[in-house]
Amino acid sequence: MRAARAEDGGRLVDVFVDARRSYYEGHLPEEELADWESRVRAAPYDFTRPGRTWLVAELDGELVGFALVTADGDLLQLQVDPAHWGRGVGHALHDAAADALRGHGVTTAHLEVFTPNERARAFYTAHGRREVGRSDEFPPHVRMALDVRV
Repeated sequence: MRAARAEDGGRLVDVFVDARRSYYEGHLPEEELADWESRVRAAPYDFTRPGRTWLVAELDGELVGFALVTADGDLLQLQVDPAHWGRGVGHALHDAAADALRGHGVTTAHLEVFTPNERARAFYTAHGRREVGRSDEFPPHVRMALDVRV
């Protein structure tokens, strides 16, 4: 686990695209996914934006996942390359993200999960998160919270 670096941008985008496609395919039109992908690939990530912490997980020197948390308590991203699911990467990223949130002084952290993504919802529930709301806007999302112990 380490902080993201500028040279991680391309691989980080690859992980994000592969992971997001894994849970949105079949739920969103391919045209919408392709449009989103082209926008993500065209806009570089800013790893220096104040109030944000980017964490990168590596296995054998390869970037296989990442997390993004904000100082105000949001887990904006936790993405793992689907080729590396089931190897503990998500668990390690979740723990590191919780540590980063504690470092920001956060006591309750939030995230949003695509409602049909039952795998992610089960993952977050197993890590102590609870549902606190839903968005019926398309695509639908569940809002989850975690009490971060200092």
